[in-house]
Amino acid sequence: METLVWVIHIIAALGVIGLVLMQHGKGADMGAAFGSGASGSLFGSTGSSNFLSRATAIFATLFFLTSLGLTYFSSHKTRSVGLMESHKSVVQPVLPVDAAKVVPVAPAQGDVAGSKAGEIPK
Repeated sequence: METLVWVIHIIAALGVIGLVLMQHGKGADMGAAFGSGASGSLFGSTGSSNFLSRATAIFATLFFLTSLGLTYFSSHKTRSVGLMESHKSVVQPVLPVDAAKVVPVAPAQGDVAGSKAGEIPK
């Protein structure tokens, strides 16, 4: 879903750029308005909106909505797991030790029963 929104977002951005560059600016008639008596002056009537301005508004709205959608996707994204963390789940879990199967170990040769070697002197 996020990939589709990215594709629409890029198409909308390119559409806005292309349509804005193709339009005839209001400032282009400024020189003609101050000397030749043009009907559409600098701050005069602009007339009804044509196809290019309507298409620009549609692409700009689409760009705005896809920007909001991408913001939503980025804020609700799960944490990406790196290569090392993805292999941690492969480790076998430690099984509990059964007390009945534990075999007592005989003391080593140097140990003397009843010695106080591990005690702290007074």
